[in-house]
Amino acid sequence: MRIVVADEAGACYGVNRALDMVRDATRTARGPIHTLGPLIHNPTVVAELEREGVGVVEEADDEPGGTLLLRTHGVTPDEEAAARRSHDSVLDATCPFVVRAHNAAERLVAEGYQVIVFGEAGHPEVEGTLGHAPGAVTVESAADVEGLALNRKVGVVVQTTQSRAQLREVVAALVGRTEELRVFDTICEATSSRQAAAARLASSVDVMIVIGGRISANTTRLAEICATRCKGTHHIEGADELEASWFKGAKTCGVTAGASTPQTQIDEVVSAIGKVAG
Repeated sequence: MRIVVADEAGACYGVNRALDMVRDATRTARGPIHTLGPLIHNPTVVAELEREGVGVVEEADDEPGGTLLLRTHGVTPDEEAAARRSHDSVLDATCPFVVRAHNAAERLVAEGYQVIVFGEAGHPEVEGTLGHAPGAVTVESAADVEGLALNRKVGVVVQTTQSRAQLREVVAALVGRTEELRVFDTICEATSSRQAAAARLASSVDVMIVIGGRISANTTRLAEICATRCKGTHHIEGADELEASWFKGAKTCGVTAGASTPQTQIDEVVSAIGKVAG
C-alpha cells in the first residue's frame, strides 16, 4: 500500500514558536514553569511537556510565582493581567495570527461597530477574542445570524481555524441586514493551505488518516473536510489507535495532521501504518 503525506500538514509557525519558547524556558527559567491552559490542543505534546516539568494551570492564581506561559490560543486582557500580578515571569506564546484577531476586534469596538466573532462558542481562542471586544457575540454558522438584532454598523472577526467557505456563508447572511458591514478575515493562512492540501489528497486515496488532538478545532475541521471526500477517513491522536481493518484492500493511504501536530508524531504514525497494514 502506498502512503502519501499531504503537501501541507502538521505544526504551524505559531505552534513551533510556542514549543520553542517553552523549551527555552525549561533550560533558563528559575522556579516552576506552567502554562495557562494547555499550551496547544495536543494531549501527547502536553503530556510530554509535563514529563519535562511544565505543568498546566487553569487559573493564573492556582500556582503563583515562577514562570507562566500564555497559551497559543490567547487569553483575555483580564487573564493576562492576573498572570502578570501572580507570576515572576510571563511569556506570551499567543499565536501572532490570534493576536491579529484580538487587534481587529479592539479596532472595531473603538470605531463603534457591533462585533460578531465567527467561531466555536466556548473555544479558548474565541473566549480570548471576546475578552478584547466587550459586548461581542459569537456565531457558529450562518443560521445563528438570523436571530441576531443587528446595529447599523457591524464588524466581523474570525476564529483563525475556521474555513473560508463557512465565512462566506456568514457574510452572505449579514449582507442586507445592516447599513455598514466590515469583515476582518483573520483565518490563518496555514489553516487554509492545510485544508486545501488535505482535500486534494483525500479525493485521491482509499484511506485517509488525520492526526491531531480531538479537542483541536483545526484538526477536527480537517477530518470533516476529508470525510466528505474519502469514506475511509479516521481521526486519531496517536499511532496506537490504528486498526488493521481500516486498510484491508486499500491501495493508497493519505495522511494529514493538524497545526498542533509535530513532525515526530506524523513520522511515528506513517511508520506504524506500514506495520499495521502489513
